[in-house]
Amino acid sequence: MNKVTTIDLGSNSFRVLIYDCLNNQIIDEYNEVVGMADGLNETKAISKEAQERVINAINQSSIQLGYEPSKAVCVTTAAMRIASNNSEVLKTFEKRTGAKFNIIDGKEEARLTLLAVKYALKREKINSSKFVLLDIGGGSTEIIVNDGDSYFSHSFNFGIVTLTQKYLKYEDLIKELNSHKVDIRAFIDELKIDLKDYTFVATAGTPTTIAAIKLGQDFFHYDKELVNGTVLNLKDLEDSLDIFRNSSKDIITKLVGSGRVEFIEIGIYIYRAIFEVLEKNESIVLDDGLREGVAINHCILK
Repeated sequence: MNKVTTIDLGSNSFRVLIYDCLNNQIIDEYNEVVGMADGLNETKAISKEAQERVINAINQSSIQLGYEPSKAVCVTTAAMRIASNNSEVLKTFEKRTGAKFNIIDGKEEARLTLLAVKYALKREKINSSKFVLLDIGGGSTEIIVNDGDSYFSHSFNFGIVTLTQKYLKYEDLIKELNSHKVDIRAFIDELKIDLKDYTFVATAGTPTTIAAIKLGQDFFHYDKELVNGTVLNLKDLEDSLDIFRNSSKDIITKLVGSGRVEFIEIGIYIYRAIFEVLEKNESIVLDDGLREGVAINHCILK
């Protein structure tokens, strides 16, 4: 069978995909929160505990999905890019699991994510050649402006994990987000485009979680086929914030999943900030992201 297995090891999430190249379809998948960027702000290194979580996730997913880690196409992003012990950590992963990871830079991450989103928009029959894509990660936030066959991207050095672990006070967080908004606005202004012509598309855990909540789903009853193409507005973000501020940890865990509880509010603040910079009223949500892009790219090159 003409299939490929891809692993996307992010700053917080570990995601595996088994993909059918002939039919451009997902065969199976595995998702787990591994918190690889945990403590990275202070130590600048991937901790031993985080390494063990990743190794366990690789081994567990390979048993569950029946794939061989040494044959998977494995990429890793922001946390590994900045970790001082990245080469040592990747050697450990390969030695203990067989999985050989490639650290990709922000440009390649943007290209591959965009590839997945273009396929997804076509699949969902959403006609949009001009769109701004937001991908909120654990350690970085990618903004990609797509204009037909050309695109411009920038990887901004902040994400849900790094911001959560950096700030205890809401005021300090908002102050930093405001400074990032200035940088993002400068990136957009350089392109000399009229944002009114561009659809706002968002991928990654925060947008899909809010979309799922809007649809009445929770982490354990998540249907990405329904989530794909969902339109969110600022009120949906505020409604989700209200739920998280006024619910018990057990209820929030049921909604967002273990390992995401402490990060989800920060994710919404980042999402809201991008709404404000782009001066948009709504955003289309897609579940597809980097791991799908890695798979599609591999299929194209085969």
